[in-house]
Amino acid sequence: MSAAAPLVTIAMTCFDARETVLRALESAFAQDWPSREILVVDDASADDTATIVETAVAGRSDARLVRHSRNSGVGAARATLLEEARGTFVVFFDDDDTSGPSRVRVQIERILAEEARRPGPVVCYASGRRIYPSGHAMSIDAIGSRDTPPSGADVAAWLLVYERRPGLFYGGGTPACSLAARCEDLRRVGGFDPRLRRLEDVDLAIRLAFAGATFVGTTERLYTQYATTGNDKTPERNLTGELAIVEKHAAFLQEHGLLDYARRWPMLRYRHFAGDRPGFVRDLVGLLLRHPVRTTRHLLATGPKRLSHERAAGRGGGRR
Repeated sequence: MSAAAPLVTIAMTCFDARETVLRALESAFAQDWPSREILVVDDASADDTATIVETAVAGRSDARLVRHSRNSGVGAARATLLEEARGTFVVFFDDDDTSGPSRVRVQIERILAEEARRPGPVVCYASGRRIYPSGHAMSIDAIGSRDTPPSGADVAAWLLVYERRPGLFYGGGTPACSLAARCEDLRRVGGFDPRLRRLEDVDLAIRLAFAGATFVGTTERLYTQYATTGNDKTPERNLTGELAIVEKHAAFLQEHGLLDYARRWPMLRYRHFAGDRPGFVRDLVGLLLRHPVRTTRHLLATGPKRLSHERAAGRGGGRR
């Protein structure tokens, strides 16, 4: 690789991750991209995670730790990462995942190749795999990793109400743990919302979509994600995040006659994940009465896959 390779920030948040953070850091240290900084934000861990990171980066000129004085949530931690990043590009790692040594290189090269073909921002998501506590493993094909990469408002409509345009590949969504992008493109749309403790990556992707971004993905499986549970991944926290995103983008949804549906679907998901069967049936009937075609189409597209996945991974294994 040329010495002129742009600086890349490998950006990682961590919180109470003493069992996994060193493994994640070692995969960052092993990246084969020659010009990089490794930036870690500890979100006021209650255990010794920050000490483990501090020891691991000590004496390294390419790595540093930033500590939050109070726990502010993943949205705020990722916002700090983007504020502190010195790189031209940023690639996000999670504290309980591992990445192959070529991950940064493959994603940056994918962005550069796509930028040469089209105008506007390009963001890249890595394909990977997810492993559940039950031992079940699932392949994750990145958005835009085959067929035509989606772009613009098509991505926003999919993320908000599962509106899918034929011929586009939406894959495994827009998780920040697999994202690479130019820092300036993320900053231009406002970066991560520090108020969001869940789904901050979905909100960012929606704003990128409205800015005309193209969403590409790697065919190579470049990371391994270890599904975990925690207070930030409860059905209640997920519902709060989904509803906050709906209200942030209410004007777009209202313009397309989708606001009522977008407000009601998250509650149906919440009932399912919370195990509230009577509430699920009640809310489902309400949705079918108000939006029969859209609700039926949405259920048929996602319901069978969801149930099959939960049987394989274990109940509740679908959220990360």
